[in-house]
Amino acid sequence: MTPHGNTRRAAALVAAAAMVVVGVQSASASTAPHRKGDPTPVPTAATARASAIKSAQADAPSAAGSLGLGTKEKLVVRDVLKDADGTVHTRYERTYAGLPVLGGDLVTHTAGNGTLKGVDKANDARISVATTDTARKAAAGARKVIWAGHGKPVLAFETVRTGVQKDGTPSRLHIVTDAATGKRLYQHEAVETGTGTSQYSGDVPLTTAKNGSVFELNDGDRGGHKTYDLNQGESGTGKVLTDDDDKWGSGNNDDRQTAGVDAAYGAAMTWDFYKTELGRDGIAGDGKAAYSRVHYGSSYVNAFWDDSCFCMTYGDGEGDKKSLTEIDVAGHEMSHGLTSRTAKLEYSGESGGLNEATSDIFGTSVEFFADNKKDVGDYLIGEEIDINGDGTPLRYMDKPSKDGQSLDAWKADAGNVDVHYSSGIANHFFYLLSEGSGKKTINGVEYDSPTSDGSTVTGIGREKAYKIWYKALTAYMTSTTDYKAAREATVKAAGDLYGADGTEAKTVAAAWSAVNVK
Repeated sequence: MTPHGNTRRAAALVAAAAMVVVGVQSASASTAPHRKGDPTPVPTAATARASAIKSAQADAPSAAGSLGLGTKEKLVVRDVLKDADGTVHTRYERTYAGLPVLGGDLVTHTAGNGTLKGVDKANDARISVATTDTARKAAAGARKVIWAGHGKPVLAFETVRTGVQKDGTPSRLHIVTDAATGKRLYQHEAVETGTGTSQYSGDVPLTTAKNGSVFELNDGDRGGHKTYDLNQGESGTGKVLTDDDDKWGSGNNDDRQTAGVDAAYGAAMTWDFYKTELGRDGIAGDGKAAYSRVHYGSSYVNAFWDDSCFCMTYGDGEGDKKSLTEIDVAGHEMSHGLTSRTAKLEYSGESGGLNEATSDIFGTSVEFFADNKKDVGDYLIGEEIDINGDGTPLRYMDKPSKDGQSLDAWKADAGNVDVHYSSGIANHFFYLLSEGSGKKTINGVEYDSPTSDGSTVTGIGREKAYKIWYKALTAYMTSTTDYKAAREATVKAAGDLYGADGTEAKTVAAAWSAVNVK
């Protein structure tokens, strides 16, 4: 999310898809250590996931053949999830003649008895591309790929341009061009940005580690998350924050530890939310933490996620007076990492809006989960940092258009709207699904959420809403999912979790209709 106005499908098949019977998506996986005399160690969620992926990869050639893929195509397993009813969702990337297929991702859904229930593909088109002869030479540093993101797959080159965005955020722009014509086919910014509500969360617990005579902001309870001080630098990792007596920060921005405290606390709350509420062992599901960097640049009024380092980075705000390190910022940024490890929603068009909305949805959910008395949960984005200078929040989930630019509902050109504003469609959907339409007061904040069709929506509660979104993201969405496909994915997810004829699935459909996604 950007501050201050700065602009930032399922066919049933019979297949031998990966049948991996493990509790990958269960929150009940034990993390107890193996004791001497125990017959076998109890696997953690992370080790069970790794084993599931390895097994699925061994079955990938059979799955590819059964799915009718060409002889030049291979499947590479990226994730495996198992539902309580035994359904296994296996997410794959594809290669063609050894080249990566961008936009070739797919997810198979296999019942416990081995029957393939369906498959969701980012692109249904068949790949038939000559990979050796090209009319143009590749630019320096370019890699040859198959572009299948939209339309007929073609041979292409992907280049990455690095630099700086208008507000000082690092840039890593991926550009895909047709190998025969040189026409630009697609581009996206890999460094995804965000801002938060406030630097301060009051007195908070921290998990640290003793290293010699000092303590480090190193959370061994949560995958080894570390917090580093960049000391106004704009590259590298910086130095891990340390303290002599394990009493960190003062609540004052002049104390350099304070930003680190909030960043570490926000990361801890995000880890705990995903672990407790969704049974995910770390953002990547592998039990390993991302890391945080604070004090980036000079007067940098933003925060961003960079997938290349799997890390969050925070600026100190205007005049270096107010670090952007609050709870929902961490939730937002780390959720970009979640998206990159699951659906990989393209950061442009409607899928880009869904990408940003996913981070807003989970950032907000983390804030409610934290139940912090100084920064209570709300459906306002950036309400305390006053980036607009008039006391208004950056975005509103109950009525996104109140910020002057975000969309309340889908329209035909939504894919041409900046992703931070087209995200309003899904943000509004999530609010309606959680709380319902009309006027209400939640944690002291007044809301009044309209519907585009004049309907009345009765919410099912935030917990069910974010579980449905998570299931849809991890099991059904692909890199090219648009709003219509997101509706289909969330309806299926609600059916999986609460029954296809249940109130939840019906409300999901109603909430999408209320934001004009039919």
